[in-house]
Amino acid sequence: MSVCVKPFNRQTMIDTNTRFLSLDVFRGLTICFMIIVNTPGSGATPFAPLLHANWHGFTPTDLVFPSFLFVVGNAMSFAMKKYSSIGTSAVLTKIARRMALIFLLGYLMYWFPFFRLTESGDMTSFPMSETRIWGVLQRIAICYGIASLLVYFFSFRTVILLSILFLVGYWLILLGWGDTADPFSLAGNAGSQLDRFLFGDPHLYHGEGVAFEPEGLLSTLPAIVNVVIGYYAGVFVQQRGKNYESVAKLLLVGGGLILAAICWNMVFPINKKLWTSSFVLLTTGIDLAIMAALVYITEIRKWTNSNWTQFFVIPGKNPLFIYLLSELLVISLYMIPIASGGNLFSWINRNLFQKLIPGAVGSFLFAISFMMICWSVGWLLDRKKIYVRV
Repeated sequence: MSVCVKPFNRQTMIDTNTRFLSLDVFRGLTICFMIIVNTPGSGATPFAPLLHANWHGFTPTDLVFPSFLFVVGNAMSFAMKKYSSIGTSAVLTKIARRMALIFLLGYLMYWFPFFRLTESGDMTSFPMSETRIWGVLQRIAICYGIASLLVYFFSFRTVILLSILFLVGYWLILLGWGDTADPFSLAGNAGSQLDRFLFGDPHLYHGEGVAFEPEGLLSTLPAIVNVVIGYYAGVFVQQRGKNYESVAKLLLVGGGLILAAICWNMVFPINKKLWTSSFVLLTTGIDLAIMAALVYITEIRKWTNSNWTQFFVIPGKNPLFIYLLSELLVISLYMIPIASGGNLFSWINRNLFQKLIPGAVGSFLFAISFMMICWSVGWLLDRKKIYVRV
């Protein structure tokens, strides 16, 4: 989300005009995959890799949101020079404004369309007292804001030490204040208890069958580290350049983080919904490896003759807008009733995609088609040189 995050570290100056195709492709790739896994077609169970792990464990889908945070950190690394020319007060104002606006957009997205349809088709109000407070954009906003302040005010060494403190501290909090029988359970984890106490059940996510917030307050603490590592990865590539040494070092650090995650998993399970510290190490390790691969492919080998990179660069130029579009569009499809029963979303899948190719393939085909609709809007905006910024 390069249009949203541009803080800087006082100790490192970077030319903001320098762009890296690999980072732009990474951002667009993340947006496209996020839309695909968020909007599978109905009427069939999607392919297993396109589903989140039920609880402990990991699937490719679990990598999407942390990669979003990682690229937020990448984008932060491109605004050093611009932010170094303004005072601290102006920087803090920009950070606070962007954080508040992204959080508000996330909240309004969950409140949309501000009414409900009953089973009989009548329209009723959707009260704020039942609106989910936390969510994807809200977590991005908080992680962006805190990570921005860290890299602005503190040295690299201090930020890394604080990041380690966040990861270890979160683990100890879950152990110390969670259910003694199973501190990493759905209902017994300390984060869930804190969210229910502070916000109440109506303001939490209910997709797990109980009031549980996967983007809750406490689990935001380790998620900040995803942004921090993405930020320093972006700084590293810009400083060291697009060369084999950069690729090797990114792979080395990424491999080290993955190994550490596997070891930590034995006592602190990898879990996306709890956003465990081992999950942070695993996802940032994989993201560093992906980043290294993209640097090698697009910057060193320059395998871009087919212009496949442009396909991903286009959504990467309007990431926040395209993500919001995808969410609001699918909500709208669910809200349009059909005379024969159900809603437009299920009708499209039942009468088109599941009839054309029944089962998981039909579900995947709908997800791809929906992503391409959103991509087409991004393409149109890019043709007109329109880039939505906050």
